[in-house]
Amino acid sequence: MSLPLIQRACTVSSIVNVHEVQVHPLPAPYAPTGRAAETHAPLLARLAGIPGSPQLGANLVALAPGKCAFPFHSHRVSDELFYIVSGAGELRFGEHIHPLREGDFIACHAGGPEAAHQIRNTGASELRYIAIGTNPPADIAEYPDSGKFKTYSLGDGTSRFDATAKMDEDSSDYWSLADG
Repeated sequence: MSLPLIQRACTVSSIVNVHEVQVHPLPAPYAPTGRAAETHAPLLARLAGIPGSPQLGANLVALAPGKCAFPFHSHRVSDELFYIVSGAGELRFGEHIHPLREGDFIACHAGGPEAAHQIRNTGASELRYIAIGTNPPADIAEYPDSGKFKTYSLGDGTSRFDATAKMDEDSSDYWSLADG
């Protein structure tokens, strides 16, 4: 592929250097609460929709040592890719734990509990990774540790959560998914 073809495919606004992006805590009401706030503390920067492909989105995620971004989960529709920019951690995928380090590329396919995944910072310094995912109009996320699930839709690029429930209970808040 020649450089002129690359230049035609990209615009200046579609080039982002992740080392220059500022990450921020999740805003209320999406920020972890209760017991979940002790183990989950994601800092995120939306890297915007992937130009030319509105079905993809990307975020830069930063985690302090010992922290996770989100509860152990799977998506029934969305596929996710992760690239470790810096730091070290572990990937919990299904029933297995895998070490992660700078340069690792991870693919998590859509599926049920066997495809559940979670990234944790097990290092002594900040862990940064890029999360790329498909953005279907709606999805179902399952949380095997708590037996809960979430249905949600993606409107204008921001999440609009519809329902969080335990298989045999009424709706509950999102961060209770981390509590089991």
